[in-house]
Amino acid sequence: MLEIAPSQIAASASRKIASRLIPFLIVCYFISYLDRVNLGFAALTFSKDLALTAEIFGLGAGIFFAGYFLFEVPSNLMLQKVGARIWIARIMVTWGIVSAAMALVKGPSSFYLVRFLLGLAEAGFFPGIILYLTYWWTSAERAKIVGLFMVAIPLSSAIGAPISSWILNTMGGVAGLAGWQWLFILEALPAIILGVVVFFYLDDGPQQANWLTDAEKSAVLSHLEADRANREAVRTYTLGQALTNPRVIGLALVYFGVVVGLYGFGFWIPQIVKGFGLTIGQTGFAVAAPYLISALAMVPWARHSDATRERVWHVALPAILGGLGLIVGAYMKDPLLAMAAMTVGSVGTFCALPTFWTLPTAMLTGAAAAGGIALINAIGNLGGFVGPYLVGWIKDNAISAHLAADQASANALAFAVLGAFMIGAGVLTLILGHDPALESKHA
Repeated sequence: MLEIAPSQIAASASRKIASRLIPFLIVCYFISYLDRVNLGFAALTFSKDLALTAEIFGLGAGIFFAGYFLFEVPSNLMLQKVGARIWIARIMVTWGIVSAAMALVKGPSSFYLVRFLLGLAEAGFFPGIILYLTYWWTSAERAKIVGLFMVAIPLSSAIGAPISSWILNTMGGVAGLAGWQWLFILEALPAIILGVVVFFYLDDGPQQANWLTDAEKSAVLSHLEADRANREAVRTYTLGQALTNPRVIGLALVYFGVVVGLYGFGFWIPQIVKGFGLTIGQTGFAVAAPYLISALAMVPWARHSDATRERVWHVALPAILGGLGLIVGAYMKDPLLAMAAMTVGSVGTFCALPTFWTLPTAMLTGAAAAGGIALINAIGNLGGFVGPYLVGWIKDNAISAHLAADQASANALAFAVLGAFMIGAGVLTLILGHDPALESKHA
């Protein structure tokens, strides 16, 4: 009887792990991102009902990330201490409850408060999952795995856009609540339910996975240990060193630039598209298109990065092209051409994201990984504050500040600024580079 090589057992186990964890994590992140950005659709009636200006809406959309920033690193360190199963379940139940509380908002003050609390509640979920993935897969496999997981972002918008528009159109007046109130309530419930499921479904790591055989556990853990040793042979970082390392800060700035584009586009595209003269229902389907195309592009792009073991251009090129797409689309007068260019912007944004996360996870291990990943995500996600607020400020003030001649020019300028941040992120990625020696050949 032929003995199966450990590498073959590890490869088989990797596929088995992926089939169990990735679909479930995609669903969790789908709900997370939907609860974060469904405000963009709610704004089609929410802002008018509460008499919110564009600047107030942009500040409220972005203030989520202030709370997110404050609790990001502590949350990830807590996850490492108590385990992913307990901590991710806690995060999901908490954010679901706070997200539903958006239905109680009465004006700017309560709007700002609930959005800030939502950021606190959700802090640590995404970097926690990124850290959690390092417990199961080596650095050489990580781009395609993160790409599969992060496909939930565009899918949540592609699927969530028509669902959100349907809720707005059909639920208004039911039980005396507005459509946007039902939107927040109905889209928050899955987070609470899934949070309970997480507690019983997830395992903290391969050691606790009873659905793996002893041989599979041994092979996976051996590959992970070889990968960790390879990275630590190049350089080992303490938690303090990781949090102050110039390269970590540089990567945080790269992520900041991409996130400015991601959320500036995500929160405002429903209102921009509706401005083409579409109904709420038509807007939902029109907004879904660029996200669906982005979802189809993300995974093969990430797989290509793993196959070629190239990281820098797989981040920089889509970031730069994405930024150019937003800029060109902003100044297109024809709605179809504008949407085509903005779809390029969307595809570029989403294709840059999964491979980006191979850069910090290749250099950091242990507590340094927990803290460093969280710091990068925390600083980067401040772009989620800057992007939406910048768009709102420009829309409200560009004409009076003599930056634009009319409202159409102000809208175009706002999206062009988002594109400039993304191009800057791509250029900074090229400057920072990446040491391929950090990535083990074990896969």
